[in-house]
Amino acid sequence: MTSDPDSRVALVIEDDADVRQLLVMTLGMNGFTTLEAENGRQGVALVRERQPDLVTLDLNLPDIDGVEVCRQIRPLTDAYVIMITARQDEIDRLIGLEIGADDFVVKPFSPREVGARVNAMFRRPRSTVRSVSQPLLVAGGEVRDAPQVAATTTVAPPEQVEGLLVHGPISIDTEGRIAMLDGVELPLTRIEFDLLATLVSGPRRVWQRETLLARIWGDGWVNDQHLVEVHIRNLRKKLNEDTKAPRFIRTVRGVGYRMMPPSAD
Repeated sequence: MTSDPDSRVALVIEDDADVRQLLVMTLGMNGFTTLEAENGRQGVALVRERQPDLVTLDLNLPDIDGVEVCRQIRPLTDAYVIMITARQDEIDRLIGLEIGADDFVVKPFSPREVGARVNAMFRRPRSTVRSVSQPLLVAGGEVRDAPQVAATTTVAPPEQVEGLLVHGPISIDTEGRIAMLDGVELPLTRIEFDLLATLVSGPRRVWQRETLLARIWGDGWVNDQHLVEVHIRNLRKKLNEDTKAPRFIRTVRGVGYRMMPPSAD
């Protein structure tokens, strides 16, 4: 474990000593103080005690599996969670993301890949929602106005009430990172909050999946559109959406997503 008190803290939950040391070395080189856990129970205890900024979590642990560990730590922390697995199955990826993981890395992995993904996560905007009229940074580092897709329904812009974004029964405090539906706070992950705030910030706009990836995940994620789809699905569940008759988020086939008009409530 490194000891720089000013660095961000990462927890590596991994039973394979070689893989664990590789992750510790990689995260240390990227400026993290690192903690280690050999099994799930140790990992949950360290999350509770040390409140890390990042958790790497092996899916196959000797006591309780990574999915259950992720379920247990999500109420304790809003740390970024990267699940690590040797299994390529898509179902593993979907299950991990559904229970609160932010990303998924498959063994064998390169330290450079892990470092790049971690750095992209921590570059993700969190506390503010950029104005729709501002340029977006897209893959390759180019800055340009995000493409607009015309919507067929006129939607009122989000109402600003005492620093909140308000869209029908949804209210979002972007600085406090609190989203509420009908006056009840939604238990959103960081990514789910960023997705909802982004959609509400431009309700007239159809948000392309590529644009959401660049804005929320960062550069270099253009080939990971499934991440958007999975997190939108999880967000819809928390909004109690009927996907056949959406109340809030409409899928625009072949393009992306946009908000339904508030009058549709």
